Amino acid sequence: MSTTGSTTRPPRTLSKLEAFIDAMIEMGQTGQVFGEHGIGKTSTFFSHIPRAHPDAELVFVPAANLTPDDLLVNAPVRDAESGALVLRQLVMRQLTPGRPFVLLIDDSLQAGETIQSQLMQIACNWTLGEHDLRALGCIGVFLTDNESLAETSARRSDLAILDRMVTLRITANDTSWRSKLSAVFRPWDLSGVFAVWASLTPGLRELLSPRTLEHVLACAREGFPLRWGLPLVNGERLRLVEDAGDGRRAPDRTAEILDRIAKALGVPNPARVADPVRRVVRAALRNRWSVLLQGPPGCGKTELVRQEVRDGLGAEPLYFSLPVTNVEDLCAPIPAADGTLDNLLALPFTGAAPKAIVWDEYNRPKDKAAFAKLMEITQEWSLAGRRIENLRAQIAIQNPPYHLGRKLLVARNNIAQATRFTISLEVQPEDIPANEWLIDRYGPVAETVLEWWKHDIDEDGRAWITKRTIERLIRLHRQGLPLELGTIYLGDGEYAPVPLTALVDRLDNRPVTGLRELAASVGAWEVRLRRAAAESAEGGDDSDVVHQVLANAELSQLKRHRKAVVRLVALLPPKLRSTYLVGASEKAQRFWIEVFAQISR
Repeated sequence: MSTTGSTTRPPRTLSKLEAFIDAMIEMGQTGQVFGEHGIGKTSTFFSHIPRAHPDAELVFVPAANLTPDDLLVNAPVRDAESGALVLRQLVMRQLTPGRPFVLLIDDSLQAGETIQSQLMQIACNWTLGEHDLRALGCIGVFLTDNESLAETSARRSDLAILDRMVTLRITANDTSWRSKLSAVFRPWDLSGVFAVWASLTPGLRELLSPRTLEHVLACAREGFPLRWGLPLVNGERLRLVEDAGDGRRAPDRTAEILDRIAKALGVPNPARVADPVRRVVRAALRNRWSVLLQGPPGCGKTELVRQEVRDGLGAEPLYFSLPVTNVEDLCAPIPAADGTLDNLLALPFTGAAPKAIVWDEYNRPKDKAAFAKLMEITQEWSLAGRRIENLRAQIAIQNPPYHLGRKLLVARNNIAQATRFTISLEVQPEDIPANEWLIDRYGPVAETVLEWWKHDIDEDGRAWITKRTIERLIRLHRQGLPLELGTIYLGDGEYAPVPLTALVDRLDNRPVTGLRELAASVGAWEVRLRRAAAESAEGGDDSDVVHQVLANAELSQLKRHRKAVVRLVALLPPKLRSTYLVGASEKAQRFWIEVFAQISR
């Protein structure tokens, strides 16, 4: 047969880990794989097993998420011959797929003591209790993890156990993560990005792991600040800086490295974007992301997220508050008729309808068991080994470890847990459009309190007066109760250190200057602005007053007094007018563009 004109694709070169997987399956040996977090260990199994062993199924078991009764449980079952009740050991359903399977036990060193004993029986003998995994169809057993004691809860040292396994230590260069990222981010040419990564020191490459780099690229594709792809470890943004030795710290290279990545992609690396919370939630729903939002208490994070999910999904989000969430709220193991251990999922996780989960108070879990199950969902989008159908997004919401100089009772995390989120956003109170909601719900009283918050107290005072506090102040005023009761109580008769005298005066109708007052006497203010413009091209005190009022007004207030706004803005210095577009939301920018167009006519 002639082969003239035909082309033959060269055989694909296996990575070191892929070759190891094939060898262990061929030998029938347990393979133990150690490597840094985020270098593609797990994803290599998911991509290689279907390609190299199409007749086999990959059974993935995240060990860090297991509870003692997940793998094996003793339960009474009725004997088929005698009809009597007998005690049998039931094995988890995933280990009986009905065809050959490869068992991957991920994060194997992070399991608790009871689970470790079960895992060692599997690793050493390919058995679990009374069950022979080979008889169930198992053709390969692998354990993976990072050896770092900062991320694990155990270390294997028993020679009798270690002698039963073949161990491979790998680095990022031993997996196929580059080809995976290239496929995910087509049509970008990532060669420049890979060159930037390769030019870093080993310590910086470990910090900017392939998984974290993927998140940075995801931010770049959405036009977000690239730093949002860096995880929040114990509440602080990961910085690309390594230990220079002798206890000294090398220079922080975070901004430089991220800018180099942006340049290699030919995209901007913005310092901030308008309306970040809404944009992140929309991107999560669109891209099937897990995202983390961290912000101070009382700023309105949860309500904004729930509303945005409601609008984007057309359904209520599945909402779980971690301080009161039990394992049984998520799933529960039950004996099945075929002698296996099945898991019933909570009703909200079932069905084909689109779903999004909101994990509120994410770093305040009730117990480790519930958080273990939660980690499986955020990492693998499955629960008890079962995929959650049509799950579109997961949004975790938490408080920082410290706020206003006080420690909050939140749990710590490690970098392996932190890097599971595509975006980690530090939310500031100004990122939450709660002011519009307050005005819409409480009317003029809310406008008055917000004007006090914006004009009469300093930055520290505004930090103490959260949007939740503002709502309490409004409600207390309506009931005729002392406003001090609405501020945060610090103990021993002490309340948040914010003076309320100016607020009381405002609520008692003391003369003030706000947008409502400007609009009521717009003609007089036009005279004052013309006088200021005649004295100086940069305006005067009256120009500053009008500018301050317009800059701090909410969009609904500006629209309500549009005619007055147009007349006043026309008389402000151009340098002041230009600031209204900077950092504004799309709706606010559209409003100001329309106003400027009216001025030009």
